[in-house]
Amino acid sequence: MSALQLRENVVDELEYEPSIDAAHIGVAADKGLVTLTGHVASYAEKQAAIAAVRRVKGVRAIAEEIEVRYPYQKTPDDEIAKRAIDILAWDTMVPSESIQIMVHDGWVTLTGSVDWHYQKKHAEEDVRRLSGVRGVTNAVEIKPSVQPEDIKRKIEEALKRHAEIEANAIRVTVREGNKVVLEGKVDSWEERHAVENAAWSAPGVKSVEDRTIGPFVYDRDDDD
Repeated sequence: MSALQLRENVVDELEYEPSIDAAHIGVAADKGLVTLTGHVASYAEKQAAIAAVRRVKGVRAIAEEIEVRYPYQKTPDDEIAKRAIDILAWDTMVPSESIQIMVHDGWVTLTGSVDWHYQKKHAEEDVRRLSGVRGVTNAVEIKPSVQPEDIKRKIEEALKRHAEIEANAIRVTVREGNKVVLEGKVDSWEERHAVENAAWSAPGVKSVEDRTIGPFVYDRDDDD
């Protein structure tokens, strides 16, 4: 696929996605690397744009330089913090009492500790949707609760059960008790995402280092 065709496909996908106003997003493509520039009206829209580009066949990497520009008056940090506290309290999937929130210039930092990765993930997804949020740093820790050999076994069993994953092509290593390293080869964004999800779904996993060979994302976020 030519760089021009890839760019056109990415532009079409961005315009097709109803949650995105693609009018102010610039797209460049070169040898499978797609660079996104311009600005959007919310952090959630920025994440939706990245997800849309990942779906396009032929995209092997993304360099993301999109700026969040709110089209109305800036939301005060204390108001964002209050909304974040409320939305986490409403989400039954999140142990809100275990998560602390700090907001500076629209950027939300989450800290604390939870038992499962899905709880950490849900907390970030909740906060992303709030108006006024320019970005999210998720520093919530995962409490170790199982032995390394149990983590490795559970992940390998999950990989074998998953229809989208060629389990024999993936190597799983657990270091320092709860840090998972994934190595091997994947053939698509979907397979890589499925492998990472399988690793994160094991109880006690604190971090996942994905060294698999395949598509990946460069995130050039100047706001961070």
